[in-house]
Parts: sequence; C-alpha cells; structure tokens
Amino acid sequence: MCPSCGKQSDKCQCKKEKNNPARGDGEVRVERSVKGRKGKCVSLIRGLSLEGIQLKELAKKLKQKCGSGGTIKSSVIEIQGDHRDILIEELNKLGYKAKKAGG
Repeated sequence: MCPSCGKQSDKCQCKKEKNNPARGDGEVRVERSVKGRKGKCVSLIRGLSLEGIQLKELAKKLKQKCGSGGTIKSSVIEIQGDHRDILIEELNKLGYKAKKAGG
C-alpha cells in the first residue's frame, strides 16, 4: 500500500507523477557544460517534452548527426563535445523551438 494515496503499490499514481519531469515553457535549451567532467565539455539539451523511447530515438539521431557519443540522464540529453550550433539547427528542422543557453 502506498502511504501517500492509500492505493496498492502497482496502482499508485504518486510514483508516476513524481517520475514525470516538469514541463517547461516549450523552449528547448542547448547549453555547454564542463562541470564534473575533468574539463571535457558536453552539450546538454533540456526542455524536451519527450519520454522513453521517443527521447532515446531523438538522442540517437542527434548523436549520429554530430558524430559523437552521448547519453540521457533524467530527461536531459548529453552529447559529447561542443556541438551547440549543429544541435540547434537540427532541432529547429525537427520542429522544436531551440535556442542557445548559457555563455
């Protein structure tokens, strides 16, 4: 039994609501980060309203376009290297409203 809603754990809605990322303002932000990576940079894509398989397919397509590796961590796509311009161009082609964030 779930202590929050009182339903059986397999029918609990609390866990599903906690796992869903908060939806942003509809803009996809592409930023560069080196924090915690020993000076190596990655491009971070935040604000996508995709989940699961759709997010994995988009990440795969973007990694292929950049010719580099990457991963997905808590609904944020990480692409190895500084590929912000390529990523913004590709996301805009796919119909997302993407912009550069950070410095």
